[in-house]
Amino acid sequence: MGQIPSVFSQSFPPKSRFTFNDIPDLSGKVIIVTGANTGIGKETVKALLTHDAKVYVAARSEEKAHRAIQDLLEATGKEAHFLKLDLSDLQSIKAAAEEFTSKEKELHVLFNNAGVMWPPHELLTADGYDLQFGTNVLGHFYFTKLLLPILISTAKSSPDGHVRVVNSSSMGHIQGRLDFNTFRDGPARKRTNTYALYYQSKFGNVVYATELARRYGDDGIISTSLNPGIIASDLTRYLNPVARFFVPLVLHSVSHGALTQLWAGTSAEAVTFNGMYLIPWARIGEPRPDTQDPEMGKALWTWLEEQVERV
Repeated sequence: MGQIPSVFSQSFPPKSRFTFNDIPDLSGKVIIVTGANTGIGKETVKALLTHDAKVYVAARSEEKAHRAIQDLLEATGKEAHFLKLDLSDLQSIKAAAEEFTSKEKELHVLFNNAGVMWPPHELLTADGYDLQFGTNVLGHFYFTKLLLPILISTAKSSPDGHVRVVNSSSMGHIQGRLDFNTFRDGPARKRTNTYALYYQSKFGNVVYATELARRYGDDGIISTSLNPGIIASDLTRYLNPVARFFVPLVLHSVSHGALTQLWAGTSAEAVTFNGMYLIPWARIGEPRPDTQDPEMGKALWTWLEEQVERV
C-alpha cells in the first residue's frame, strides 16, 4: 500500500489528462446515476447523454428530476429517464429496482453518486438508521444488491465481459472509522456528532466498494470508489448561510467533480481498476489502509446483508 496522496494534492489537483471528449461512444449502454437531479450527478448525466447513453436519473423528488431532465434535454438534445429512488427508505429502493428491471434487460454502469452530508443530527432514515450511513452506505448497498443479477447478466453478454459500479466516497473517509453501534439511532449515535457520522459513511463507502470488488470481480463487476474532489454542489445544503456564501470561492465546479467518476465509468482503461480508489482529477490514489482490511469488509457486508434480508 502506497502513501495516501496529500490533502493539498487532492484539494488542488493537477489538470486532468482525461476530458469529456475522451468519453467513448456509449450507444446501446444503459446507465443509472443516483442523485442525478443536481450537482455532480446531473453533470455526469449530461456527459453520458452527449455520448449517446441511455441514462436513468434516479432521484427522490420527481418534480426536481423532471426539471433536471428538461434542462438536460435542452442542453444535449437527448432525454434522460426518471427512476424514483429514495435511498433513505428501503421499501423505496426495492420498488425502484423492480421498476428498473421491469423496463430494462441490461445495466452497463451504476453510478452510486447520491449522498447526504452533515444534516441535522436528529434526522434518521425511514427505517431508523443514521441518515448519513443509512443513505450513503446501506441505501446504495441494497440498491446495488438488487441490481446484481442484471449487472452480472449484462457483463456476461458484453464484448469485454465487464460492467462498472462506481461508488462516490470522499477525502473525508481519512477521518472516518466504523462504529457499528452508531449505524442505528441509540446512545452511541447520539454521542457522535454529525461530522463524524459523515466521515464514517464515506469510510464505509470505500470498505463496501472494495468488498464488492472482492466478491464479484470474477463475475465481471468492476467496483471502484473515489473522491470526486472538493466541489460546490447541493451536498453543502446543510451548511450555515455564511459558510454557504463562501463555498463557491474555495470549491471546484461540478464539471470538475464529474470527471473522475466518468473516467471510472466509461474509459477503456478502467476495466483494470477493480477495487481501486480514485482521486481528482482522474487519477489512481490510495485510500486509508484499514479500509482495505478483508475482515472489516466481511464484517460490514454481513451487517448490511442482515439489515435488508427481510425487506
